[in-house]
Amino acid sequence: MDAPAFALGDIALFERPVEFVTPFRFGAVTVERAHQAFVRVEIVLADGRRSIGGTAELMVPKWFDKRPHLSPEATVDELRGALALARAHYLATERRATAFGHHGACYPAHMAAATAAGLPALAAAFGPAQMDKAILDALLRAQGIDVFTGFSGNVMGLDARLTPDLSADQITAFLAARRPLPQVALRHTVGMADPLTGPGGLAAIVEETGARFFKLKLSGDGAADAARLAAIWQVLEQVEGARASLDANEQYADLASLRALLAQLSSDAALRPLFHRLLYLEQPLPRDLTLETPLDGLGADLPLIIDEADDSYGAFPAARALGYGGVSSKSCKGLYKSLLNGARARTFGGFLTGEDLTCQAGLAVQQDTALAAFLGLTHVERNGHHYAPGFGAAPAAEAGRFAAAHPDFYETTAAGPRLAIRAGKLETGGLGVPGFASAALPDWDSLSPLWTPNAAPLNPEGVLP
Repeated sequence: MDAPAFALGDIALFERPVEFVTPFRFGAVTVERAHQAFVRVEIVLADGRRSIGGTAELMVPKWFDKRPHLSPEATVDELRGALALARAHYLATERRATAFGHHGACYPAHMAAATAAGLPALAAAFGPAQMDKAILDALLRAQGIDVFTGFSGNVMGLDARLTPDLSADQITAFLAARRPLPQVALRHTVGMADPLTGPGGLAAIVEETGARFFKLKLSGDGAADAARLAAIWQVLEQVEGARASLDANEQYADLASLRALLAQLSSDAALRPLFHRLLYLEQPLPRDLTLETPLDGLGADLPLIIDEADDSYGAFPAARALGYGGVSSKSCKGLYKSLLNGARARTFGGFLTGEDLTCQAGLAVQQDTALAAFLGLTHVERNGHHYAPGFGAAPAAEAGRFAAAHPDFYETTAAGPRLAIRAGKLETGGLGVPGFASAALPDWDSLSPLWTPNAAPLNPEGVLP
């Protein structure tokens, strides 16, 4: 399949508030509300045709940047700044390029400028990640092909310019061999503040959704984590075939405290049954220590993966060399990095996992689920619907368009469209429509222009103050 070159005509940035119905506690922060960013891109093809594409992603406070001196609001402002800066870099390139060619041309300069301005690399990469998803959506719509066909045929022109450990042939072979999964199992996150019993508790969620996979948040306090996991196991031991992952969100300060927790999990009679159901442990150490600290065999009994430390194209191979088994795939960190890391896992070993970051209904959850299905991830963290159910503040007409376009992905309820979770799984076949996993787009006029970090509004055309 040819990878067409095109120019960028316009990039507009928006946001919409999201109110959580239950607090989400991870690491050292509790989130009760957030803003979802939206990007609308127009591309201009060589024959003069124009096409519009879009994407959306929740701007989660204190995940991309956990530095204690920053307020949650300040970390969201960083993400707004990353979006505005990425827009400026992408529009500064007037030449035609493939979808990945635009990324390859803009990403290094953007990352250098953003990190020089004080943004952590993970926050800086949020900007290009959103540009790339919207650009790909516009390209797929212009070509009239679905994302699975586009990925397999490399319509985006993915190459090895940012990953010299891979060859172009290895990338092409990986993409061509993919067969998207027709279903992806939901992995339900149990936040540190989530109730385990009673209305809205873990037991009720299992009954309602049929979930069999779970993600259990850790606090970094070994004794408290062990007690919490023991309580969770009292619920999960009733779930046939239950499997779980652990997520420490950078909260363990060193390997010694982590070893102590794992030793207790594997030896304590109350915890040992859960330990044998665990799949992997996600991001235990602070990101700054992760790629400086060999695991010295720690991942032998339970694989460890990186997530927040996955802030560059070199992070996964560096982590593998230290003993880590895998890396997370998240659209908010960059779809091209997920695809290239998938090629690395196939070529050199290791594995990818599907993590969510509370993707919201509509473009965000559909695009990330489609990426997971293409990568062959049989289960993926999908908890955005639990903390902010339905389409939230979106107009009813917008929610209705998405639900009508994807009737196997959403179900109609008295409260409006919701994710259709059947026997703990999501159907992905209906995401194979022209575009990046969506036959619908947001009601752009209902969105607010993105606000810049200094609280001055950035208009939808992206004019910087």
